[in-house]
Amino acid sequence: MSAIFGEAYLDSDNPRAQSGFGGDEARWEAARRPIADAIDRDGTFLDIGCASGYLMECIVRWTPYRVEPYGLDLSPAVADLARRRLPQWADRIFTGNAVTWRPPRRFDFVRTELVYVPENRQRAFVRRLLGDVVSPGGRLIVCGYGSPRSNVPTHPVRHIVRELGFEPELELEAEAPEGGGPIVELTAVRAPRDP
Repeated sequence: MSAIFGEAYLDSDNPRAQSGFGGDEARWEAARRPIADAIDRDGTFLDIGCASGYLMECIVRWTPYRVEPYGLDLSPAVADLARRRLPQWADRIFTGNAVTWRPPRRFDFVRTELVYVPENRQRAFVRRLLGDVVSPGGRLIVCGYGSPRSNVPTHPVRHIVRELGFEPELELEAEAPEGGGPIVELTAVRAPRDP
């Protein structure tokens, strides 16, 4: 499966398309900029499913805080693309499956999605990220995307995260540029601080 996505991402020379995004810059910003609003201090930022690393670049630009970006991608070829595109961060881009990956460190902010995690494993996935990947007191940012113009509702991560038994401290959504409904919703959960 990762080889199929990897080939599709590698067929483009546009960093948005190399991130698996088919829209223009306005739609990209509408769908991704709310992530920067969930960053509330200086720190490290891990993008799970970083693809070309374009979101890493954008977060550094969009947030008023000093952010050190990191990325994780399932596809070795796509992670290599990100390393070539972003040589200044090449040693911060990892290859692995977020479900089993052992990070070399913990991160203050971790962005992920749940759409690629089977429903019966989502609670364990969120718990593992909060316990092993997000720094104590850091934020797990869970995003769900959609497309009103294609009649695709956002993945309801705010509802899902609450149903899994986690209490968000921040919930956001952003309207698609053409209107008609949200293009993204996100929820942020604070990782427990060490006792």
